[in-house]
Amino acid sequence: MIQDTNIPLAEKRSLNLRWLLQMAWRDSRRNRGKLALFISSIVLGIAALVAINSFGANLKTDIDKQAQSLIGADLVIASNKEMEPEMQQLVDSVAIGGDRTDEVRFASMVYFPTSQGTRLVQVRALESGEFPYYGAIETEPKSASRTFRQGGRKALVDHSLLLQFNAKPGDSVKVGDLTFQIAGTLKKIPGQTAITASIAPVVYIPYEYLDSTHLLQKGSRISYYFYYKLPAKTDPDALVKKLKPRLEDAGFGYDTVNSRKESTGKAYADLAHFLALVGFVALLLGCVGVASAVHVYIREKLATIGVLRCLGMSGLQAFLIYLFQVVAMGLIGSVVGAVLGSLIQLYLPQLFQTFLPVEVTVSVSWLAIAEGIAIGLTISVLFALLPLLSVRNISPLITLRASVEHLSSRKDPWRWGVYALILTFIFVFAYFQLGTWLQALSFTGGVVVAFVVLALLARGMMWVVRRFFPVNWGYVWRQSLANLYRPNNQTLLLTVSIGLGTALIATLFLMQRLLLSEVAISGSENQPNMVLFDIQSAQKGQVVNMVKARGLPVLQLVPVVTMRLEELNGLTAADVRKDTTLGIPDWAFTREYRVTYRDTLINSEKTAAGTWTGTVTDPNAPVPISIEEKYAERLKAELGDTLLFNVQGAMVPTVVRHLREVDWNRVQSNFLVLFPKGVLEEAPQFHVLMTRTSSDEQSARFQRALVQRFPNISSIDIGLILETLDDILGKISFVIRFMALFSITTGLLVLVGSVNLSKYQRVQESVLLRTLGASRRQILSINAFEYFLLGALAAATGIVLAAAATWALAVYSFEMDFVPDLSPLLPIFLGITALTVSIGMLNSRSIVSRPPLEVLRREAA
Repeated sequence: MIQDTNIPLAEKRSLNLRWLLQMAWRDSRRNRGKLALFISSIVLGIAALVAINSFGANLKTDIDKQAQSLIGADLVIASNKEMEPEMQQLVDSVAIGGDRTDEVRFASMVYFPTSQGTRLVQVRALESGEFPYYGAIETEPKSASRTFRQGGRKALVDHSLLLQFNAKPGDSVKVGDLTFQIAGTLKKIPGQTAITASIAPVVYIPYEYLDSTHLLQKGSRISYYFYYKLPAKTDPDALVKKLKPRLEDAGFGYDTVNSRKESTGKAYADLAHFLALVGFVALLLGCVGVASAVHVYIREKLATIGVLRCLGMSGLQAFLIYLFQVVAMGLIGSVVGAVLGSLIQLYLPQLFQTFLPVEVTVSVSWLAIAEGIAIGLTISVLFALLPLLSVRNISPLITLRASVEHLSSRKDPWRWGVYALILTFIFVFAYFQLGTWLQALSFTGGVVVAFVVLALLARGMMWVVRRFFPVNWGYVWRQSLANLYRPNNQTLLLTVSIGLGTALIATLFLMQRLLLSEVAISGSENQPNMVLFDIQSAQKGQVVNMVKARGLPVLQLVPVVTMRLEELNGLTAADVRKDTTLGIPDWAFTREYRVTYRDTLINSEKTAAGTWTGTVTDPNAPVPISIEEKYAERLKAELGDTLLFNVQGAMVPTVVRHLREVDWNRVQSNFLVLFPKGVLEEAPQFHVLMTRTSSDEQSARFQRALVQRFPNISSIDIGLILETLDDILGKISFVIRFMALFSITTGLLVLVGSVNLSKYQRVQESVLLRTLGASRRQILSINAFEYFLLGALAAATGIVLAAAATWALAVYSFEMDFVPDLSPLLPIFLGITALTVSIGMLNSRSIVSRPPLEVLRREAA
């Protein structure tokens, strides 16, 4: 009890801040162990926020510093169209007085004679010159980035490829019809991340040998890049603004240092904001622990507060004493969390290095630390205010009649004000992280719904048990159920904290399984596992004979025609750019379409609307085509709309007569646009063949033979793609799990703290039961059943919330069908329930293992 007989009554009635601070300090001396739970609840949430915000600040600084090295030039112009004279003239006129280096990129198979290995890579034919003008192509040896372009057939090969095929500088690699000496190991390319290197490893060859490889065939997907170093007085952004209409009409893409810096910064800022929201969820979960700790703490202080009120202290003064304690604990927890977050950020560059195009330096971000401390202090005080407000209404009569209700029954308008402040704070924080009011409102609404559902569930369970109390049950069962609604019950507190933690864990597992299922491809014997493409018409028969001669099935052989969209319902690309209200995306006119023709639908397609016409009957009418339904939505196209395609110089008018639903997860030759037979047979085309090998050895032998006989044909090993995707998803999953670890650990801390604090609420009842003759086993059984009910109900509700959250994320964020894998949910349910019971029982043992008199004396001391 607080005692201070040296302070005059009048002084106590005034808001003497110095005296109130002294009272707060003295009262905390015997309760700091319990207040430590308050601190632990918010530490990890603040640590997550500070770590992510510090990392984001450092990343932004490094992107600004290294922006030029992201593209290696002042200006980059790119095209995936075959260069026509007008286009070449535009490219030549861009930087008169500056410098330019050209590059051609395309996918192709390469062959390593030493190990007889083959692999699909991205070949880059680079002109001799000074590119990159900023940054460097990092190689081993260092000089190889220049010398490989200075004469002789030399190549740079990605480090991972050399390791995979046991090759080294000095060995050779065959690209098309030419064999190149490996001049060096390619370590890093400007703007390339480690994850893109693993998907598409690069082989550099000199530009002058490009035609001699004989890899550039009709219909091949080729990209042209032009890197410019502009004169010192030329502003790249001003130049691009001036040339923008001509570049867009030609279908060119373009990039400057500033535009790349903005796009890169925005992409990784979005990642940082998403991860900050994960940390904020951990902080919100911790604030549940704050509210519960303060709630229990204040209930234990009722007698002390009553005495102070009898001695003349006002309700406001009593409120301020405990508010000062909360502020101090919130500040300590926030500072500890900020220090921990600053240490954690030392590890984040290693965690994210696979996804980053720049090297991130580690430095202390004082702004992130200040923001973390301010956020932690603000939100911990806001949540603590809810139980603290009741201190103002505690009556002095509680010292005389402890059994009567100690709080006024009137509604407290300040509580609604605190609720409004909490919601406003969450909404404002979410807005600054997400950037749009709608997303911020959705996040806030999701948090509110989770809290409300769990709170209503707890209240509903208390009402049901009280209303339909099974009076004929045994003593232990009746006592356990009664504990759910008796005064000082912990039903609401544990249901909310356990339910939120479970919801977070289950959502993480469900989304991970759902994303993995999207890329999972059936391994049945009828599914292809190898795709051959860029087969020229003259090679088709020979390739088919070669496949059959090696005992492999020809599962599919389809023609592919390259074309572009010129008009949609009479609208051109220029019309769409002028009228943005049309909602038609710009890329609809700039991309290359690869389409096929056939008279039937395949088993990965089914009709969504309209009628499919498999063969053209009227050569003078627009060609009836089928387009994929989701693509039609993005294109704002419907049945009956007209599309004019440019088929390599020939204009072909079409009309949409059919919409298809396509299962893109099937290993099939699926297309956005499907033509009927009788139109494209004479158009320039290449072919795609799908087959299936029975083993990795058979696949390797076949690919070696293929690349030696037909070097222009590329093959995709589906198994290798799946391994790469699995590796990428594993890395992404690890990042998400790492961030979710903060929330999960915070949830466990809140669970431990809540159950531990509830021990003090059950002491008197347990002592009374023991005094009346209840055995140790009966008391433990009562507590075990109570914690089982709380844990099971809260975990089950959390799982239902997780299923709803996963559905919303799948449908609205990832735009995929919601077919969840529920297999991890049972272990989560059982684990959370068992953890709740275990922690509760560990706390109960400290009560029942000692004599009742000792416990009473210890509690009264």
